Amino acid sequence: MSCPHSCSTTEENLKVVKVEAKDVRFPTSLQSDGSDAMHTDPDYSCAYVTVTLKSGLQGHGLTFTNGRGTEIVVQAVNSLSYLLVGQVVTDIYKDFAKFWRSVTSESQIRWVGPEKGVTHLATAALINALWDLWGKLLKKPVWRLLADLEPEVLLSVIDFRYITNVITKEEALSLLKQGQVGKEQRIKTLQSTGYPCYTTQAGWLGYPDEKIRELAQKYIDLGYTVFKVKVGRNLEDDIKRCELIRNIIGYERTLMVDANQVWEVQEAIDWMKHLARFKPLWIEEPTSPDDVLGHAEIAKALKPYGIAVATGEMCCNRVLFKQFLQAEALEYCQIDSARIGGINEILSVYLMAKKLGVKVCPHAGGVGLCEMVQHLQMWDFVALSGTSEGRVVEFVDQQHEHFVNPCIIKNAHYTAPTAPGYSTTMKPESIAAYEYPNGSEWQSMFAKGIFHDPRK
Repeated sequence: MSCPHSCSTTEENLKVVKVEAKDVRFPTSLQSDGSDAMHTDPDYSCAYVTVTLKSGLQGHGLTFTNGRGTEIVVQAVNSLSYLLVGQVVTDIYKDFAKFWRSVTSESQIRWVGPEKGVTHLATAALINALWDLWGKLLKKPVWRLLADLEPEVLLSVIDFRYITNVITKEEALSLLKQGQVGKEQRIKTLQSTGYPCYTTQAGWLGYPDEKIRELAQKYIDLGYTVFKVKVGRNLEDDIKRCELIRNIIGYERTLMVDANQVWEVQEAIDWMKHLARFKPLWIEEPTSPDDVLGHAEIAKALKPYGIAVATGEMCCNRVLFKQFLQAEALEYCQIDSARIGGINEILSVYLMAKKLGVKVCPHAGGVGLCEMVQHLQMWDFVALSGTSEGRVVEFVDQQHEHFVNPCIIKNAHYTAPTAPGYSTTMKPESIAAYEYPNGSEWQSMFAKGIFHDPRK
């Protein structure tokens, strides 16, 4: 296939000369930001990747992590980077699916995957950097880059291996062609009104009641109508927290709850029956993220109570998503921009969800996740599903100040990005301050005894 877009730069200048990965961590555990029943002391972090061309142009990608272990993902990026260095980047875009498979099926490294865990997180960071670079080369935000690609070209970035029993290339092409109808009008609508979001900001499990009250009221005043709270540690506390939230937001607004994988299957069913009186739209991650049949059992048992199952933020690849969709084990599909192998694989999940009639409501909130998923859901709106009805994107107001082009929320809607790329470029001063363990902020916290210095 010929290059889908012309680039004025010479081939030599388009060669990848360097791939660099950094361990960047923020001390969010100090305020219990991000805390839930499973992850009680998160330090929101990322493995941050920079891909540099000979011309000097850089693409940035990342994968969200939770503190300890980020260094393992960084090492995995370093181990995979040889596949990219020396390549002419436009040659990758000509057959992106082939390159994606070369990374995920690297003949030796795949043994410690395959297509899951640390190696797949590293894959996501690399692939996200390449999409950021593609957007910058074409001077387009990634959502618009995706929307402008002809259906046949968009299809060429996806590896359909292992999912053709649910969706074939021909079926996917048909869905993408259908998505072209009315696309330009939807782009105008998106640019005018943005895409709806919900907030988890008032719902972290470690927050005291007064902070929950304050934040819930703040986000009501900002126009939010959809809220999510964390549950799962103690039933009595969950009842009190849901009652507290409902007293503030009322029943005219939507409430969801999230257990972050802590329950057994029957425990999830029994627990949620106690919370059913608070009328949650969904229970998110009620049990192990790998338990397809367990989720299906929970979904079936809770359906008479009007409670749906949402999951996917820790779904490790398109094959597991396929099985969740086949088994009717989720009603809301929560893709994560960095958990599976970057945009290429995420597109396949959107296509399967579209075919099977399941709404996609992306997970976000961690470092850079809001910045990335906005592009994906906006592409879905303008070029695939054609609607935002019954769909929302998570928003958490943390760490956005560290990005050059942070996501912008107005009236509880993500505004359509205009800057070229994937919104993944971090400010140099933020990296200098929070790179672990040598950043200036970490040096200061080590000196004060707030955190242990791992080098000692």
